[in-house]
Amino acid sequence: MITFAPAMYSLKEAWIIMHGQNPYEDWDGKMYCGTTDAAVTLRANRTQGFMAAYTFTLVLGGWLRILYNGRELTLAPGDLYIYSPGLFVSIVEVSPDYRGICLLADMHTTIEIPAVRDLIRIANAPLLQMRQPVQRLAEADAQKLEDLMHEIIEYIGSNHIYKKEILKMLYAVFLLNVQDIQNKKPAERTISQRAEDVFIGFIRIVTEQFIEHRNIEYYASQLNISPVYLSRIVRQVSGSTVVDYINQMLLMEAVYLLRTTQLSVAQVADRLQFADAASFSKFFSRLKGVPPKAFREGA
Repeated sequence: MITFAPAMYSLKEAWIIMHGQNPYEDWDGKMYCGTTDAAVTLRANRTQGFMAAYTFTLVLGGWLRILYNGRELTLAPGDLYIYSPGLFVSIVEVSPDYRGICLLADMHTTIEIPAVRDLIRIANAPLLQMRQPVQRLAEADAQKLEDLMHEIIEYIGSNHIYKKEILKMLYAVFLLNVQDIQNKKPAERTISQRAEDVFIGFIRIVTEQFIEHRNIEYYASQLNISPVYLSRIVRQVSGSTVVDYINQMLLMEAVYLLRTTQLSVAQVADRLQFADAASFSKFFSRLKGVPPKAFREGA
C-alpha cells in the first residue's frame, strides 16, 4: 500500500488560496500579521481546520460568530481568538462593520519557540490544545497585544537586516503577554518539564505519522517511554487521549480530502489506510454525524 503524507495546508499555501498571491515578494511563509475585515474573514473558511499554523485574532470592532470544534462562539471587541491546527472551525456570520487584527504563525515555528513551554504550563489551557479559544481581555491588555501586533506588521514590511530574528522575538514576547494576561506565572507549575517535553514530542510525531500509525505503542516507542506513561501525560496536559488526537487528525484529513479532491469514498478510505470503505464510513459517521458521501454532497 502506498503511504501518503498528511495534506494540511502550510501557512503559505493557505494564504495563496485565500488571497491569490504572497503578501510580499520575499515572504518565507513562517509568520504574518495584518488587519482584517468581514470579507477577508469569510474567505478564511476555505482553509480553517486544514491549516498547519496558529492564528491569534484580536477583535477591534463589530462581531463575528464561529463554529469552533463543535461549539458556537460569539466574538466581540476586546476578544482574543486562538486557532490551533487541526481543529474544525468555520465562520458562521460576520457583522458588516467587523474589524480585527490577526497574527498567523507556522505550526513548527511556534512549537520551537521557548515561550510555548511557558504557555503549556498554564493550568487547563495548553497552547497546543486550546480548550478555551476565546479570551475576553481588559482594555489595557487588548491595547498591549494590539500594539505588539502593529509592531510585528511594521517589521514584516521592513528591510531590516535582522527582520526574521526580530519577528521571532516579537512573537515570543506576544506569547508571553498572552500568558501574563491569563494571570499565570511560569513558576506556578502544574505540569513538569518532563511532561512538557513528552507532550510536545508526541504532538510533533502524531501530526506527521497519524495516517500510518494509530496505536499508542508506536508513539511511546518513538519517545522511549511506556504506553501507560504517554497516555497519562497526554491526558494530564490536554485533557484528551492519544486516540482522541489520532482520530481528530484522521477526521480532519478525511474532511480535507472529501472537500478538495475527486477521490471516491473508497479511495479516501484507502489513502487513510482503513481496512475498507465500510469501516471508514463507520468511523466518519461516528465522529462527524453524517456518512462521508452525505457530507461531501452537503459541503
